[in-house]
Amino acid sequence: MITQPYQLYVERKDATKNMARYYAMSIEPNLFGEACLIRRWGRIGAGGQRRVHHFKQEDEAVKLFLQLLRKRRSRGYRPKPHGRPESVA
Repeated sequence: MITQPYQLYVERKDATKNMARYYAMSIEPNLFGEACLIRRWGRIGAGGQRRVHHFKQEDEAVKLFLQLLRKRRSRGYRPKPHGRPESVA
C-alpha cells in the first residue's frame, strides 16, 4: 500500500540543440499490493517510452525514485513553469 503519492514531471529544453524532452515518474500500487515505479520519457509531443519497476516494499521504490530524480536534475531537467505561454522560454 502506498502511503503518499509520488509524482514527478520535468522537462529539458534547449532551442540551440533543437531539444525538447520530458521525463515523468510516479509510484503506484498494483493489484498484488506491490509498489510500482512507472517511468515515461521522450520528446515533448511524442508518445515516448515507458518502463515499470516492481518492488515488494514502497521504500525500495522511493529510493530508486529519488536516485533517478537526482540524475535528471544533474542533466538539466527542471519542473515545467506554470502560467507561462509556450512561446516564452
